[in-house]
Amino acid sequence: MDVTFRIRRFNPEVPGKNRPYWQEFTVKDAEETDRVLELMHRIKWEQDGTLTFRRACAHGICGSDAMRINGVNRLACKMLVRDTGDKIQLEPIIGLPVLKDLVVDMEPFFAHYRSVMPFFVNDSPLPADGRERLQSIEDREKFDDTTKCILCACCTSSCPSFWANGEYVGPAAIVQGHRFIFDTRDEGWEERLDSLADPNGVWRCRTIYNCTPACPRGIQVTRAIGEVKLAIQRGKRDGIIKEAAGPIAESNS
Repeated sequence: MDVTFRIRRFNPEVPGKNRPYWQEFTVKDAEETDRVLELMHRIKWEQDGTLTFRRACAHGICGSDAMRINGVNRLACKMLVRDTGDKIQLEPIIGLPVLKDLVVDMEPFFAHYRSVMPFFVNDSPLPADGRERLQSIEDREKFDDTTKCILCACCTSSCPSFWANGEYVGPAAIVQGHRFIFDTRDEGWEERLDSLADPNGVWRCRTIYNCTPACPRGIQVTRAIGEVKLAIQRGKRDGIIKEAAGPIAESNS
């Protein structure tokens, strides 16, 4: 089949192209099983070498090729032509400054990520036998879902609260905070809860649910945010997952 692309372009260094505009390309002889990213490569290599976008692993792990595909946040490497049809519209993700074409400035996103202390904190001595800090399967399951985040920004850039106020820490940062807050081996959870209780923390979430379907890894983002909210309200983390699982899981269905 022939696939028509409508791509939002922007080049701040070229007069006449330093304002957003649309450009169309046609890729001939495409297969239904071709990925959008593969066809974008054909455009760049065969038609217009100035087309600019990020990509790396091409297997849905690095998260670098996040963009709006037909109006929805997706990874270009995971979307097949049979899922998009023969007309594909590409735009940069919303809420972050556009640098060129489909490339946005990710620094504000990563600044929010760093603010939740996304690293393991434990200053207690190791067990006497010198082995690692053990954890039960049940305790691991409490935060297993949020370990899947690849920092693609699909969830954060799909959030109307983030569009309205870029100071909002955003769903992805809260997911990263959740991963460590509910790790029973971690000792920095109280400090993270204090940070996320900030006016630009979890309470800016309006439970719109845009974030969960936008996640290419299937993380229950809204549920994780709800569990962090509940932990802040209770001033603890123990028992929160069990207490929140019913209504929050139901809301994400």
